[in-house]
Amino acid sequence: MLSMTLQCLNKDFVKMLGEHAKFKALSLENILTASDGTRKILFRLDDGLVIETVVIPCDRGRTTVCVSSQVGCAMNCQFCFTGRQANIFHIETLMGLKRHLSTAEIVEQAVFAQRLLTHEVGSFTNVVFMGMGEPLQNIDSVIKAADIMVHDQGLHFSPRKVTVSTSGLVPQLKRFLHESNCALAVSLNATTDEVRNWIMPINRKYNLGLLLQTLREELGLKNSYKVLFEYVMLDGVNDSVDDAYRLIDLVQGIPCKINLIQFNPHCGSLFRPTSTEKMIKFRNILAEAKCVVFMRYSKGDDQMAACGQLGKPGAIQTPLIRVPEQFKMAVNA
Repeated sequence: MLSMTLQCLNKDFVKMLGEHAKFKALSLENILTASDGTRKILFRLDDGLVIETVVIPCDRGRTTVCVSSQVGCAMNCQFCFTGRQANIFHIETLMGLKRHLSTAEIVEQAVFAQRLLTHEVGSFTNVVFMGMGEPLQNIDSVIKAADIMVHDQGLHFSPRKVTVSTSGLVPQLKRFLHESNCALAVSLNATTDEVRNWIMPINRKYNLGLLLQTLREELGLKNSYKVLFEYVMLDGVNDSVDDAYRLIDLVQGIPCKINLIQFNPHCGSLFRPTSTEKMIKFRNILAEAKCVVFMRYSKGDDQMAACGQLGKPGAIQTPLIRVPEQFKMAVNA
């Protein structure tokens, strides 16, 4: 079909297309299937680098594709495998960021994955920008990609079904809320600046007070819009009863839902997952305070496809940030 179309075009135009246009941004490297049916797809880019895309089936008829927005990540969140790899792509840049992905490279992850797996998992119902990278650090390409995904002549997803996640880059977060109708998820993961400074270094620039007040102000201007707070539960670090009550206070006045996420262990982290019983107790405290709260368990962890596990096993790790004294026992440091 493509060759027939090109035959009908002006020869100079065809030459120009050959020199400047690309019809494919990705090539398939491998597909790994976890025991729960989650697929991790490895795509090779034109420059030889590899990114990962995850397709997550759900027994309620929902299938989510999790796309990457960068090659590597610069955030150095202490619980995330991607951000902990200094030389994952054989480079020397700090904290593992090689480059941003283009709009085409982001969108084609969803298109290519759907083409590969539609006969096995059915049509995709949700897209989440929660793969490799900090999406809002690549905000131009991410907003364009999200626009294509929700456009009638694009992938035709509902804006409510396309979620962009961030660790908390405040200026970019404000821009996203002004320019996009897609959903926003914010990785909170702590209830004090002391803990968040440690496990999420971005907090040293945009602390909890600034981040949450920005959301309070911005969401007050958007009707029927709720932010999703993601909270990865780390045993002995951010999962106490006091943390639960602090979290309730922190989100006051912010239209939100809270996702409690089971930590997925990996070789780049000293943290341990909170027990199911403790997660349920934490959830119940939030629910009793009328918070909208969900618990999210691991999917794909036996193939390093779960939340916080994307990356190349065996890569060199960035140095751990100094553990605050009161948490050394929790991480066996």
